[in-house]
Amino acid sequence: MRHPVRPGAEATSRAGSGALADIGILLVHGFTGNPRSLRPLAERLSTRGFAIELPRLPGHGTHPRDLLPFRYADWRAEALAVLQQLQTQTKSVVLVGLSMGGSIVLDLASAEKVAGCVTINAQILDRGGVVVKLAPLLEKVVPIAPAVAAGLVKNDIKKGGDEDAYAWVAAAAGNSFVRQLSKLRGRLPELRCPLLVAYSRDDHSVPPANSKAIPALVGSQDVTLLELENSYHVATLDNDLPLLEERIAAFAQRVANST
Repeated sequence: MRHPVRPGAEATSRAGSGALADIGILLVHGFTGNPRSLRPLAERLSTRGFAIELPRLPGHGTHPRDLLPFRYADWRAEALAVLQQLQTQTKSVVLVGLSMGGSIVLDLASAEKVAGCVTINAQILDRGGVVVKLAPLLEKVVPIAPAVAAGLVKNDIKKGGDEDAYAWVAAAAGNSFVRQLSKLRGRLPELRCPLLVAYSRDDHSVPPANSKAIPALVGSQDVTLLELENSYHVATLDNDLPLLEERIAAFAQRVANST
C-alpha cells in the first residue's frame, strides 16, 4: 500500500529565468530522506535564475514501508529520467547530491554528459560495523528495522531542525545501496567533468574520509574540496547553507560557461 506524500516532501520543478535560465541544476536527496533536506538550497538557486529539478526518489517522503520494494537501481533510474528531461530544457546541467544523493550523482556523472557535479557528504567508501556484515542475513529476518541500527543519525543538523527522514529503514533497500558502493568506485575513473566536493568536518553519519577519497578515485582533473566548518551531515539545512549556495552557484556558472 502506498501512502500519501508528507507535506514538504513533494518534488519541485522550477523553470529558469534571466541570464541563468539555460543552466539546469538537478538536486538529489539521500536515503530515507526526501526533498525537504534540499528545498532551501533549491529555492535559493531558483531565485538566482537557475532551472531547478528536485525529485522525490521512489519510496521516500511517505512511509518507511513504501521503501520495501525499491532498490538503488530504482533511485538511480528516477534521477536519470529527471536529468534527461532537464537536458531537453536547458543548455547545460549541473548535478548536486546530498549523502546517498551524492553517490547517485557521482554514478550519473560517470556515465552521462553533464557540465559538472557537486557532492555534499556523499557516501563512497564501504560502511563498516557488525550490522553491515550481517546485513544480507538480517534483511531476510527483519525486513524493516530502526534507522539507528543501520548507523543512520536522524536530524544530524548542528543548528537543530527536522529533515523529516524515516526513523525506520527497509533493510533490503538499504543493503542494495551498500552493495553498489564498490561498483560505483569502479566507475569513477570515467567521471571527467568538473567536480565540487563539499564535506562537513563534523559529520556523525558519513565520515569525511568518504569525500576526501573522491579526488583520487575520479578521472576529472578539475576537483575542488570544500570543507564545511559549521555544519553536521545535513549541511543543506544547517549553518553552511549560504556558503553552499554561493559556491554551487559560482561553480555552476563557471562550468556551464566552459562547455
